[in-house]
Amino acid sequence: MDGPKFLLEASEAETLAHKSGHTTVLQVLPSLVAPAQALARPPISNFHVGAVGLGSSGRVFLGVNLEFPGLPLHNSVHAEQFLLTNLSFHSEPKLHYLAVSAAPCGHCRQFLHEIRNAPDIQILVTDNHLNQFDSLSRFLPHRFGPGDLLDEDVPLLLEHHDNRLCLRTNNGEIHVDDLLRHAALEAANRSHAPYSGCPSGVALVDCEGKVYKGSYMESAAHNPSLGPVQAAIVAYVASGGGGYERIVRAVLVEMEEAKVRQEHTARLLLQVTAPKCEFKLFHCFQTSKKPTSCG
Repeated sequence: MDGPKFLLEASEAETLAHKSGHTTVLQVLPSLVAPAQALARPPISNFHVGAVGLGSSGRVFLGVNLEFPGLPLHNSVHAEQFLLTNLSFHSEPKLHYLAVSAAPCGHCRQFLHEIRNAPDIQILVTDNHLNQFDSLSRFLPHRFGPGDLLDEDVPLLLEHHDNRLCLRTNNGEIHVDDLLRHAALEAANRSHAPYSGCPSGVALVDCEGKVYKGSYMESAAHNPSLGPVQAAIVAYVASGGGGYERIVRAVLVEMEEAKVRQEHTARLLLQVTAPKCEFKLFHCFQTSKKPTSCG
């Protein structure tokens, strides 16, 4: 399945900058915002948002907003959330620059603060025509973030996570969903959930058999958190996925006694967006030591 690109490798970005008459990749970021906007899926508001980020590796990432008819707007994915999820998928450790079509809302300014050294991220808003980058600290000067709740050594968004989760099994039974549930477990182990201690992950499969993973990602302000189904849908869209009706199976992995449970929200979101999708839940548990083999 081929579709629009949501990632430019460093060499591709440099080539594009050269062909555009620019000397640096940074100079080309604003020109990529409008093409990103065209990829947005906002059927409710019809307000297209595009975000383009430059990571520390030199790669360029795109993000767009997603809305889901029939569901409350708080289930939507903001372009900046899409962008950070895209960075996380590709193990990009840092975001240095961000160009976006409209000023980030308070929701997104807060979500961006889950990155270490977030106040230093440079942001350019293309619709004000100033063509000037300002630090995130200017957009959210009096911030509340991870530093107010977490110890310094706790990994933040975009940093390596290992939540030490293993799947619960039923007398050694091998499930037909073995591949999908282990993909969801991998996503759960990468989940950023330091505030609730309830990591979770989702794996989707489309009608071509391709698998897309999404990890639950929390915000210190709680409400801007991004659910694992939305994150998996970001992976689906960013990988060239078409209509959501092409999603045919889904697996959620979470802890059975979790204070924050994703099951009911995940079922509802998939029931509305992909009515023919078969949904299954598997419970996991957290080990005290790093596991060698589980499930």
